[in-house]
Amino acid sequence: MNAPFKVPEVDAVIVNGMSVDVEEWFQVGAFERTIDKADWERLESRVVANTGRVIDLFAETGTRATFFTLGWVAARHPALIRRVVEAGHEIASHGWDHQRVFTMDAATFRADLARARTALEDAGGVAVTGYRAPSFSIDTRTPWAHRVLAEAGYDYSSSVAPVAHDHYGWRESPRFAWRPLADSHLIELPVSTAALAGRRLAVGGGFFRLLPAALTGLAVRQANAAGHGGMFYFHPWEIDPDQPRVAAAPIRSKLRHYSRLGAMAGKLRGLVRRHDWGRVDAVAARERRW
Repeated sequence: MNAPFKVPEVDAVIVNGMSVDVEEWFQVGAFERTIDKADWERLESRVVANTGRVIDLFAETGTRATFFTLGWVAARHPALIRRVVEAGHEIASHGWDHQRVFTMDAATFRADLARARTALEDAGGVAVTGYRAPSFSIDTRTPWAHRVLAEAGYDYSSSVAPVAHDHYGWRESPRFAWRPLADSHLIELPVSTAALAGRRLAVGGGFFRLLPAALTGLAVRQANAAGHGGMFYFHPWEIDPDQPRVAAAPIRSKLRHYSRLGAMAGKLRGLVRRHDWGRVDAVAARERRW
Protein backbone atom coordinates (compact mmCIF):
# COMPACT_ATOMS: atom_id res chain seq x y z
CA MET A 1 0.00 0.00 0.00
CA ASN A 2 1.36 3.40 -0.94
CA ALA A 3 1.41 6.42 1.35
CA PRO A 4 -1.44 8.97 1.44
CA PHE A 5 -1.11 12.07 -0.70
CA LYS A 6 0.70 15.07 0.70
CA VAL A 7 -1.54 17.96 1.71
CA PRO A 8 -2.17 20.16 -1.36
CA GLU A 9 -1.28 23.82 -0.85
CA VAL A 10 -4.05 25.08 -3.13
CA ASP A 11 -7.67 26.18 -2.86
CA ALA A 12 -8.63 27.96 0.35
CA VAL A 13 -12.06 26.34 0.25
CA ILE A 14 -11.93 22.55 0.34
CA VAL A 15 -14.84 20.94 -1.47
CA ASN A 16 -16.14 17.70 0.00
CA GLY A 17 -17.47 14.84 -2.09
CA MET A 18 -21.22 14.29 -1.98
CA SER A 19 -22.09 10.90 -3.41
CA VAL A 20 -25.20 8.79 -3.96
CA ASP A 21 -25.08 5.03 -4.49
CA VAL A 22 -27.97 4.46 -6.89
CA GLU A 23 -29.58 1.06 -6.49
CA GLU A 24 -33.04 -0.36 -5.88
CA TRP A 25 -34.23 -0.98 -2.33
CA PHE A 26 -33.95 -4.73 -2.92
CA GLN A 27 -30.36 -4.69 -4.23
CA VAL A 28 -28.64 -3.96 -0.94
CA GLY A 29 -26.16 -6.11 0.91
CA ALA A 30 -28.57 -6.51 3.83
CA PHE A 31 -30.95 -8.53 1.64
CA GLU A 32 -28.49 -10.39 -0.59
CA ARG A 33 -29.15 -13.69 1.18
CA THR A 34 -32.90 -13.13 1.40
CA ILE A 35 -33.89 -11.82 -2.04
CA ASP A 36 -32.67 -13.80 -5.04
CA LYS A 37 -31.46 -11.84 -8.07
CA ALA A 38 -33.77 -13.95 -10.21
CA ASP A 39 -36.68 -12.25 -8.45
CA TRP A 40 -35.57 -8.65 -8.98
CA GLU A 41 -37.63 -8.08 -12.11
CA ARG A 42 -40.92 -8.88 -10.36
CA LEU A 43 -40.32 -6.54 -7.41
CA GLU A 44 -41.63 -2.99 -7.26
CA SER A 45 -39.16 -0.52 -8.73
CA ARG A 46 -38.77 2.68 -6.69
CA VAL A 47 -35.34 3.90 -7.81
CA VAL A 48 -36.59 6.48 -10.32
CA ALA A 49 -38.89 8.23 -7.84
CA ASN A 50 -36.38 8.07 -5.00
CA THR A 51 -33.46 9.31 -7.06
CA GLY A 52 -35.68 12.06 -8.42
CA ARG A 53 -36.32 13.21 -4.86
CA VAL A 54 -32.57 13.32 -4.25
CA ILE A 55 -32.03 15.38 -7.41
CA ASP A 56 -34.74 17.78 -6.25
CA LEU A 57 -33.18 18.07 -2.79
CA PHE A 58 -29.82 18.92 -4.34
CA ALA A 59 -31.47 21.50 -6.60
CA GLU A 60 -33.01 23.18 -3.55
CA THR A 61 -29.60 23.56 -1.95
CA GLY A 62 -27.48 24.18 -5.05
CA THR A 63 -25.52 20.99 -4.47
CA ARG A 64 -23.60 19.06 -7.12
CA ALA A 65 -22.89 15.39 -6.49
CA THR A 66 -21.74 12.11 -7.99
CA PHE A 67 -24.26 9.34 -8.56
CA PHE A 68 -22.51 5.95 -8.41
CA THR A 69 -25.06 3.94 -10.34
CA LEU A 70 -25.54 0.26 -11.05
CA GLY A 71 -25.40 -0.67 -14.73
CA TRP A 72 -28.49 -2.80 -14.09
CA VAL A 73 -30.39 0.37 -13.16
CA ALA A 74 -29.04 2.37 -16.11
CA ALA A 75 -30.04 -0.32 -18.60
CA ARG A 76 -33.65 -0.24 -17.33
CA HIS A 77 -34.00 3.48 -16.64
CA PRO A 78 -31.88 5.43 -19.13
CA ALA A 79 -34.04 8.54 -18.74
CA LEU A 80 -33.04 8.68 -15.07
CA ILE A 81 -29.36 8.71 -16.03
CA ARG A 82 -29.97 11.52 -18.50
CA ARG A 83 -31.79 13.50 -15.81
CA VAL A 84 -28.81 13.15 -13.47
CA VAL A 85 -26.43 14.40 -16.15
CA GLU A 86 -28.69 17.24 -17.24
CA ALA A 87 -28.89 18.44 -13.63
CA GLY A 88 -25.10 18.90 -13.62
CA HIS A 89 -24.15 15.85 -11.59
CA GLU A 90 -21.53 13.22 -12.34
CA ILE A 91 -22.45 9.69 -13.35
CA ALA A 92 -20.00 7.07 -12.09
CA SER A 93 -20.03 3.28 -11.90
CA HIS A 94 -21.25 1.13 -9.03
CA GLY A 95 -20.70 -2.07 -10.98
CA TRP A 96 -23.34 -4.05 -12.83
CA ASP A 97 -25.59 -5.68 -10.22
CA HIS A 98 -24.05 -5.05 -6.80
CA GLN A 99 -21.85 -8.13 -6.75
CA ARG A 100 -19.10 -7.63 -4.21
CA VAL A 101 -15.62 -7.38 -5.72
CA PHE A 102 -14.09 -9.89 -3.31
CA THR A 103 -16.46 -12.57 -4.70
CA MET A 104 -14.95 -12.15 -8.20
CA ASP A 105 -11.61 -12.86 -9.81
CA ALA A 106 -9.83 -10.26 -11.93
CA ALA A 107 -11.36 -11.43 -15.22
CA THR A 108 -14.90 -11.40 -13.83
CA PHE A 109 -14.35 -7.96 -12.33
CA ARG A 110 -13.07 -6.64 -15.65
CA ALA A 111 -16.18 -7.92 -17.41
CA ASP A 112 -18.46 -6.47 -14.73
CA LEU A 113 -16.81 -3.05 -15.14
CA ALA A 114 -17.17 -3.12 -18.91
CA ARG A 115 -20.81 -4.15 -18.86
CA ALA A 116 -21.75 -1.46 -16.34
CA ARG A 117 -19.80 1.28 -18.10
CA THR A 118 -21.44 0.52 -21.44
CA ALA A 119 -24.91 0.82 -19.93
CA LEU A 120 -24.06 4.04 -18.08
CA GLU A 121 -22.37 5.76 -21.02
CA ASP A 122 -25.07 4.70 -23.48
CA ALA A 123 -27.73 6.14 -21.19
CA GLY A 124 -25.95 9.31 -20.09
CA GLY A 125 -23.96 10.20 -23.17
CA VAL A 126 -20.93 11.10 -21.05
CA ALA A 127 -17.69 9.33 -20.17
CA VAL A 128 -17.61 7.36 -16.91
CA THR A 129 -14.28 7.74 -15.10
CA GLY A 130 -15.12 7.03 -11.44
CA TYR A 131 -15.98 3.79 -9.66
CA ARG A 132 -17.29 2.67 -6.27
CA ALA A 133 -17.32 -0.99 -5.35
CA PRO A 134 -20.62 -2.38 -4.05
CA SER A 135 -20.48 -2.51 -0.25
CA PHE A 136 -16.94 -1.04 -0.31
CA SER A 137 -15.67 -4.48 -1.27
CA ILE A 138 -12.15 -3.57 -2.37
CA ASP A 139 -9.92 -4.65 0.49
CA THR A 140 -7.00 -6.95 1.34
CA ARG A 141 -8.76 -9.82 -0.46
CA THR A 142 -8.59 -7.99 -3.82
CA PRO A 143 -4.92 -7.02 -4.41
CA TRP A 144 -5.59 -6.98 -8.18
CA ALA A 145 -8.64 -4.68 -8.16
CA HIS A 146 -6.95 -1.29 -8.44
CA ARG A 147 -4.76 -2.57 -11.28
CA VAL A 148 -7.87 -3.68 -13.20
CA LEU A 149 -9.46 -0.25 -12.65
CA ALA A 150 -6.34 1.53 -13.87
CA GLU A 151 -6.09 -0.66 -16.96
CA ALA A 152 -9.76 0.07 -17.71
CA GLY A 153 -8.98 3.81 -17.70
CA TYR A 154 -10.64 4.91 -14.47
CA ASP A 155 -9.37 8.15 -12.92
CA TYR A 156 -10.44 7.40 -9.38
CA SER A 157 -12.02 4.84 -7.11
CA SER A 158 -14.00 5.49 -3.93
CA SER A 159 -14.27 1.87 -2.92
CA VAL A 160 -12.60 1.58 0.46
CA ALA A 161 -14.11 1.99 3.91
CA PRO A 162 -11.13 2.35 6.29
CA VAL A 163 -12.96 0.73 9.22
CA ALA A 164 -13.54 -2.68 10.74
CA HIS A 165 -17.08 -3.90 9.98
CA ASP A 166 -18.80 -7.26 9.75
CA HIS A 167 -19.76 -6.75 6.07
CA TYR A 168 -16.76 -4.81 4.76
CA GLY A 169 -13.78 -2.71 5.72
CA TRP A 170 -10.06 -2.19 5.23
CA ARG A 171 -8.96 -0.89 8.63
CA GLU A 172 -5.33 -0.49 7.57
CA SER A 173 -6.15 1.80 4.64
CA PRO A 174 -5.21 5.47 4.93
CA ARG A 175 -8.19 7.59 5.94
CA PHE A 176 -7.66 10.08 3.10
CA ALA A 177 -6.72 10.02 -0.59
CA TRP A 178 -3.94 7.65 -1.56
CA ARG A 179 -2.34 6.27 -4.69
CA PRO A 180 -2.65 2.46 -4.82
CA LEU A 181 -0.34 2.03 -7.86
CA ALA A 182 2.99 3.79 -8.20
CA ASP A 183 2.85 3.71 -12.00
CA SER A 184 -0.72 4.98 -12.41
CA HIS A 185 -2.59 8.25 -11.87
CA LEU A 186 -5.51 6.31 -10.32
CA ILE A 187 -6.31 7.49 -6.81
CA GLU A 188 -8.41 5.93 -4.08
CA LEU A 189 -10.76 8.23 -2.17
CA PRO A 190 -11.91 6.34 0.94
CA VAL A 191 -15.25 7.24 2.45
CA SER A 192 -14.95 9.50 5.47
CA THR A 193 -14.59 8.27 9.01
CA ALA A 194 -14.51 10.09 12.34
CA ALA A 195 -11.52 9.48 14.60
CA LEU A 196 -12.79 9.47 18.16
CA ALA A 197 -11.33 7.99 21.33
CA GLY A 198 -8.80 5.94 19.39
CA ARG A 199 -11.41 4.45 17.05
CA ARG A 200 -12.45 5.04 13.45
CA LEU A 201 -16.19 5.39 13.11
CA ALA A 202 -18.13 5.14 9.83
CA VAL A 203 -20.47 8.09 9.24
CA GLY A 204 -22.24 7.64 5.87
CA GLY A 205 -25.35 5.76 4.83
CA GLY A 206 -27.07 3.93 7.65
CA PHE A 207 -24.56 5.26 10.17
CA PHE A 208 -25.66 8.79 9.30
CA ARG A 209 -29.30 7.82 9.77
CA LEU A 210 -28.69 6.16 13.13
CA LEU A 211 -25.99 8.31 14.74
CA PRO A 212 -25.92 12.01 15.62
CA ALA A 213 -25.24 14.23 12.60
CA ALA A 214 -22.47 15.89 14.62
CA LEU A 215 -20.36 12.77 14.10
CA THR A 216 -20.44 13.26 10.32
CA GLY A 217 -19.57 16.92 10.84
CA LEU A 218 -16.56 15.83 12.89
CA ALA A 219 -15.41 13.49 10.12
CA VAL A 220 -15.67 16.25 7.51
CA ARG A 221 -13.80 18.75 9.70
CA GLN A 222 -11.05 16.24 10.39
CA ALA A 223 -10.61 15.58 6.67
CA ASN A 224 -10.55 19.30 5.92
CA ALA A 225 -8.06 19.99 8.72
CA ALA A 226 -5.75 17.45 7.08
CA GLY A 227 -6.13 19.29 3.76
CA HIS A 228 -8.49 16.80 2.16
CA GLY A 229 -12.10 16.72 1.05
CA GLY A 230 -14.51 14.62 3.05
CA MET A 231 -16.36 11.81 1.27
CA PHE A 232 -20.01 11.29 2.21
CA TYR A 233 -22.40 8.73 0.74
CA PHE A 234 -26.00 7.59 1.02
CA HIS A 235 -28.63 5.74 -1.06
CA PRO A 236 -31.89 6.95 -2.64
CA TRP A 237 -33.88 4.25 -0.83
CA GLU A 238 -32.79 5.82 2.48
CA ILE A 239 -35.23 8.71 1.99
CA ASP A 240 -38.14 6.33 1.25
CA PRO A 241 -39.92 5.34 4.47
CA ASP A 242 -42.80 3.80 2.49
CA GLN A 243 -40.73 1.14 0.70
CA PRO A 244 -41.79 -2.52 0.96
CA ARG A 245 -40.77 -4.52 4.03
CA VAL A 246 -38.92 -7.82 3.63
CA ALA A 247 -40.50 -10.02 6.27
CA ALA A 248 -38.06 -12.89 5.80
CA ALA A 249 -34.93 -10.78 6.36
CA PRO A 250 -32.91 -11.31 9.56
CA ILE A 251 -33.77 -8.87 12.34
CA ARG A 252 -30.31 -7.31 12.18
CA SER A 253 -30.76 -6.59 8.48
CA LYS A 254 -34.18 -5.08 9.10
CA LEU A 255 -32.80 -2.79 11.79
CA ARG A 256 -29.98 -1.62 9.54
CA HIS A 257 -32.15 -1.06 6.52
CA TYR A 258 -35.37 0.42 7.89
CA SER A 259 -34.38 2.42 10.97
CA ARG A 260 -34.99 6.19 10.81
CA LEU A 261 -35.79 6.33 7.10
CA GLY A 262 -38.28 9.10 7.81
CA ALA A 263 -35.59 11.29 9.37
CA MET A 264 -33.07 10.97 6.54
CA ALA A 265 -34.21 13.75 4.17
CA GLY A 266 -34.23 16.35 6.93
CA LYS A 267 -30.80 15.31 8.17
CA LEU A 268 -29.46 15.51 4.62
CA ARG A 269 -30.75 19.04 4.14
CA GLY A 270 -28.94 20.09 7.29
CA LEU A 271 -25.72 18.37 6.25
CA VAL A 272 -25.52 19.88 2.77
CA ARG A 273 -26.00 23.37 4.21
CA ARG A 274 -23.25 23.02 6.83
CA HIS A 275 -20.37 22.17 4.48
CA ASP A 276 -19.14 22.85 0.94
CA TRP A 277 -20.02 19.91 -1.33
CA GLY A 278 -19.28 18.98 -4.91
CA ARG A 279 -18.83 16.17 -7.39
CA VAL A 280 -16.33 13.45 -6.61
CA ASP A 281 -14.43 14.02 -9.86
CA ALA A 282 -13.72 17.57 -8.65
CA VAL A 283 -12.46 16.23 -5.33
CA ALA A 284 -10.24 13.75 -7.18
CA ALA A 285 -8.82 16.48 -9.41
CA ARG A 286 -7.92 18.61 -6.40
CA GLU A 287 -6.30 15.70 -4.57
CA ARG A 288 -4.18 14.97 -7.63
CA ARG A 289 -2.58 18.45 -7.54
CA TRP A 290 0.33 18.21 -5.14
